[in-house]
Amino acid sequence: MSIVSCNPAQVKRDGEILNRNDAPKLSDSPQPLNILVFGGTSGIGLETVKLATQRGHKVTSITRRPERMEFKHSRLNNLKGDISKSESYREIINDHDLIISAIGLSPTWNDVYVYSEGITALLSEMKRFNKTRIITITGIGAGDSLGHGGFFYDWIIQPLFLKKDYEDKNRQEEILSQSDVVWTIVRPGHLIDSEREEDYKVLKNMRGIVSGSIARADVAHYLIHLSEESTNANEVLLLTN
Repeated sequence: MSIVSCNPAQVKRDGEILNRNDAPKLSDSPQPLNILVFGGTSGIGLETVKLATQRGHKVTSITRRPERMEFKHSRLNNLKGDISKSESYREIINDHDLIISAIGLSPTWNDVYVYSEGITALLSEMKRFNKTRIITITGIGAGDSLGHGGFFYDWIIQPLFLKKDYEDKNRQEEILSQSDVVWTIVRPGHLIDSEREEDYKVLKNMRGIVSGSIARADVAHYLIHLSEESTNANEVLLLTN
């Protein structure tokens, strides 16, 4: 998602705090997991891979261009594959406790189907191997968060540069929400590259909210929380400062 200037999240209405939680604290002694990450070579995916291995988890990153992986670790398995082509990861999916999809595209005016086709293929393989836990990233502008990104984002960035991307993210959310797996959809606010601060908000109710920014590293922090604690089953959440 493009970086844009915006105001901090407006999370009050009529003087009352909306339905929200502060950033969680991670456990001091997490149970080791085997985590499968799609899109682990950059952005949120890369930050998730780094934090997961740091916390003692084994991670398999699957991307179309694994040579782009800048991070190396003894608990990281960096493989070539495509979320839309299940044969590229079918042999390893059963070895993992949960799946995180952090795939993303550069802005395009062409039709986009990688999110919807990818989640369809992945759900089929999850059913085949009786895997039930998946976390996926979409963003501000998907579903009922449309119109909550601030004037510049809602009227310029989204319609001119991200329209096709979010049309397919909406399809992805719809397919996932109608599935019988345990899913969580995470919609980050405006993404920035900065150090993890662990001082963000987790919001469920979009009414009256204008999203702020959030560091990719903080989104990864929340993904690891979801992975380790298995919270927020079948919920859609906005993350923002």
